[in-house]
Amino acid sequence: MTDPEHLKYTPEHTWLKAGPDGTFDVGITFHAQDALGDVVFVEPPALGRKVRQGEQIAVVESVKAASDIPAPVAGEIVAVNAELADAPEKINADPYGAWMFRIRPDDAGDVDGLLDAAAYERVAEADRS
Repeated sequence: MTDPEHLKYTPEHTWLKAGPDGTFDVGITFHAQDALGDVVFVEPPALGRKVRQGEQIAVVESVKAASDIPAPVAGEIVAVNAELADAPEKINADPYGAWMFRIRPDDAGDVDGLLDAAAYERVAEADRS
């Protein structure tokens, strides 16, 4: 699967999608969900939580393993996708549509420093090797 060009990515296999209000939806990439297998549980970060970039803030569990999800940027968690509590398999069905949480960055410029789709493809390819 080709990673969408309009998103930003982290080397830890998360994506960010800009919202109109300066917030960003965050989810895991196709590569991440493919490596995990069938997702059976998602533990999102607490609403209102202030996080540091790289801090472990969420968990995705699959039939194979559990994976910690780090904050892609420093900021505040302003929403969580409650639908995933009852239907975590949405991550496998549509990894770029099933966002896990929404973050308001402390500095929106931090998002500019993340990977574009081409750079992320290189990271994912190296990870597969």
